[in-house]
Amino acid sequence: MNIRLSRMGAAFALAFAVIAPARAAAIQPGQIEGRVNDTLGHAVAAASIKLQSPDGKTQGVTQSDAQGHFSFSRLAPGIYAVVVDKANFQTGTDIVTLSADAGKSSTITLASTQALEVKVTARKRERPRNGIAVDTGSSNYRISAKDVAALPQGASTPLNQVLLQAPGVAQDSYGQLHIRGDHGNVQYRINDIIMPEAITGFGQSLDTRFAESINLLTGALPAQYGDRTAGVVDIHTKSGEFDNGGRIGVTVGSHNTRELSGEVSGHNGKLNYYLNASALKNDLGIENPTASTSAIHDTTHQNKGFGYFSYLLSDSAKLSLILGSSDNKFQIPNVPGQTPNYTLNGVTSYPSASLDERQRETTRYGILALQGTLGDQFDYQVAAFSRYSKVLFEPDTTGDLLYTGVASRVLRTSQANGLQADGSYHLNSRHTLRSGVFFSQEHLDNNNDVLTFPADSAGNQTSTTPFGFTDNNSKTANLYGVYAQDEWKASDKLTINYGARFDQVDAYVTGHQLSPRLGAVYQIDPETTLHAGYARYFTPPPNELISGQTVASFQGTTNAPPGTQNDAVKSESSDYFDIGLSHQLTPHLTLGLDSYYKTVKNMLDEGQFGSALLYTPFNYRQGRIYGAELTANYRKDNFSAYLNLAHSTALGRGINSAQYNFDVAELAYIANNWVHLDHDQRITASLGTAYRWRDTTYSADAIYGSGLRNGFANTGHLPAYVQVNVAAAHTFNTAQLGKLEGRVSILNLFDQSYQIRDGSGIGVGAPQYGPRRAVYFSLDKFF
Repeated sequence: MNIRLSRMGAAFALAFAVIAPARAAAIQPGQIEGRVNDTLGHAVAAASIKLQSPDGKTQGVTQSDAQGHFSFSRLAPGIYAVVVDKANFQTGTDIVTLSADAGKSSTITLASTQALEVKVTARKRERPRNGIAVDTGSSNYRISAKDVAALPQGASTPLNQVLLQAPGVAQDSYGQLHIRGDHGNVQYRINDIIMPEAITGFGQSLDTRFAESINLLTGALPAQYGDRTAGVVDIHTKSGEFDNGGRIGVTVGSHNTRELSGEVSGHNGKLNYYLNASALKNDLGIENPTASTSAIHDTTHQNKGFGYFSYLLSDSAKLSLILGSSDNKFQIPNVPGQTPNYTLNGVTSYPSASLDERQRETTRYGILALQGTLGDQFDYQVAAFSRYSKVLFEPDTTGDLLYTGVASRVLRTSQANGLQADGSYHLNSRHTLRSGVFFSQEHLDNNNDVLTFPADSAGNQTSTTPFGFTDNNSKTANLYGVYAQDEWKASDKLTINYGARFDQVDAYVTGHQLSPRLGAVYQIDPETTLHAGYARYFTPPPNELISGQTVASFQGTTNAPPGTQNDAVKSESSDYFDIGLSHQLTPHLTLGLDSYYKTVKNMLDEGQFGSALLYTPFNYRQGRIYGAELTANYRKDNFSAYLNLAHSTALGRGINSAQYNFDVAELAYIANNWVHLDHDQRITASLGTAYRWRDTTYSADAIYGSGLRNGFANTGHLPAYVQVNVAAAHTFNTAQLGKLEGRVSILNLFDQSYQIRDGSGIGVGAPQYGPRRAVYFSLDKFF
């Protein structure tokens, strides 16, 4: 996978320095260097230069410097087109054939013209994002649309499954991800603009198909990133800026899967657009709670839509609009053969296989952004955003009362609106100043309609007739953030980014923190890059998950929690250290290693404590997370491969909020002992390979996990597992129908049955198993 990794542990720096190949005086293998001139031989500065492969895919983008020079590196042998655009010049193109033994030079001469003004200006408008965004000192994994297409399911791969192919990302039930030992704490951005988080559920609200690239930023982040900091997933969307066309596709296969999807893109004058929609139905919406091949009562319907529109206001400003929606319906799968724990008046038989619990999740979002430049030094971006999300859990009233002693209809809604503004000022050749502000206001409604049985002090049912009550509450939550930083090019080899941000939260919990940040990147030689960073983080709890539940309401019922203490959930504060190294061992092979250490006060975690499949946050008084990640990426001609191996430890001690969810013995043990977090997985690995032969691409990937935690106070862990997926995709070019692509995918090739969760551990609900073998067929028509 084409993932740029600036990562490696300090302990490996000496070893890599020893094996680093000597620099050659000539152009290095895997490099294309060149110069852009006008017809008089003068250098053309700030020309937009794109490197394309024969299939039209963009392999890199850069700009010519003041002397007209440009360079691309770490390229696989092959044929490339160097395409150069500059306002008031014709587009220039040079075809370069790159061998495995040496680099190549390229000289492009541009002729003056006005004909391509709109197109060139459109490309120029992408510059503000690049000027504003920075990742100095952190670890950035870049996944392109070409990389996604090489996965066994291609662009149909759910976003969480794509991210599992990055280092240090462990899978959990309900589609959850854990990055570097954190529970959640993931920030999603679209085109560098923050998306307020939706209420956690089973479904994915973002579709992989609209992504031109997916960046996962981890480690010691620069000051512009706040609140959710375990990982920043920044999706740059397709735009239609250079393409007029579209696709319609269908997928069928195991678990009664039926999916229809389509996309269209194009441009008309100053307007660019991209639209995407999909409708999915299958019978494995949530992980199966049993080891059987097919789940009982697990049908899902998932509909998603996305639109991107941009309009050039002038040569130096662009207005863009992003709209998206998802509407997901799930049946909650059943475990047959269970024995009722309670008695309901008038009910003599109610098989557990016949339960009918359901959950519906809705998300709507919109972003309006103005991006532009003022002169040659200042880039800016101002965006307003809005997001609505709703989760409705509907119980099987009779069945839930019989088996759990409570039937709760839970409705949580959230409406968030906010503003983000960022600016970048190129002070001189060595300093680039950046600053920005963020504000969001979220209105939360939690409605809980409960039916339960009366019980004695020991929790024993005292009546077969249930009674009901309502537990509703609302809250308005405000988040504020401001940052400033300086990217300082201290030398040709050393870049330092230093700054600070201030965050404040006013919601169920109030608090604030000033957080310094420091990151550095040192280019040891053209093949070896060292980075290091420190970040102070402030992480407020996810407001949309805090129920505001009144513990006293459930006393004297069969739904009484284990305890009564309910200290308020707190914001997390942490110190994060990261150091790493990447090295291009050969023109085709890049290696990397990274190590990190995090100490935490009031460490946030989440658990499923009630019968509804929703999560509740709580705090450990202390926490520490540390680990290391090894990565390898290989690409040559039509073959590519990657391997990621991560070791992680996440520990907590002392529960100091929402204690009512824990029994006395577990609370006492955690108060005096470091315990593993329930989502802690010691070893996580992912690997993949793809090979294109003629018009067919053969691909495979795999994930490995040593097992999430289980048992009393997470003292045990589940068995290790491996899941292997394979696929073959063939492109047909027909005279009658044009371009078609057919794909066959086999997931869990060896049909391994493995548990993701077994129903035990701190805050863990029902068991979940990984998917059994499944076969899918898809056909896409391009136009």
